[in-house]
Amino acid sequence: MKTDSIDITAQLFALQDKSYADFQSKLLPTVQHETVIGVRTPDLRKLAKQVSKTPAAQEFMHSLPHRYFDENQLHAFILSEEKDFDRCLEELELFLPYVDNWATCDQLSPKCFRKHTQELLPHIRKWMMSKHTHTIRFGMGMLMRYYLDEAFRPEFLEWVASIKSDEYYIRMMQAWFFATALAKQWDATLPYIEQHRLHPWTYNKTIQKAIESYRITDEQKALLRTFRVK
Repeated sequence: MKTDSIDITAQLFALQDKSYADFQSKLLPTVQHETVIGVRTPDLRKLAKQVSKTPAAQEFMHSLPHRYFDENQLHAFILSEEKDFDRCLEELELFLPYVDNWATCDQLSPKCFRKHTQELLPHIRKWMMSKHTHTIRFGMGMLMRYYLDEAFRPEFLEWVASIKSDEYYIRMMQAWFFATALAKQWDATLPYIEQHRLHPWTYNKTIQKAIESYRITDEQKALLRTFRVK
């Protein structure tokens, strides 16, 4: 069984691009350079589809923690292909504690979640109350992806605003969430800006991201500029 896991890692090395590994490492300050193989995202997605549902993939996913960043990326893409909601949650709970970087966290987006937003919500709430940086970030990312349109409720804004953390990757996701919320739920979200409900750094980053968004009107951008904290 262990040979199957080694085979998958060998397949990753067969797709290695060392110059890409050097480039990636500069974007991943929480990841050691020597753990980055350098497999490009399209190749990872293709491999994930090839090995998904195989015994090799199951053994690989249960061989935690992984040694290489690219193994975590592949794991995220395999999980994202899982169609069974309950199975996906089970595997996700095993994997999340080992997610140690923003890229893997943000690439992890199970397709089956879209059809199970009601059942997913309690799990998102739990993830956002975690003490693990990237579990919190993942929870906010899922709330941003699936709950700012038809499933939106104003209380979701409070869930994100109430998270207090000095962690850069948490604050950045909070800013990303609120910038997206401004684009999709302007009336409900604007009071959080008007009333300075966010940490000053997150507040300014939210405004910056919103102003850079093509989904925000020129009039809205002009108003947001007046709220910046210097």
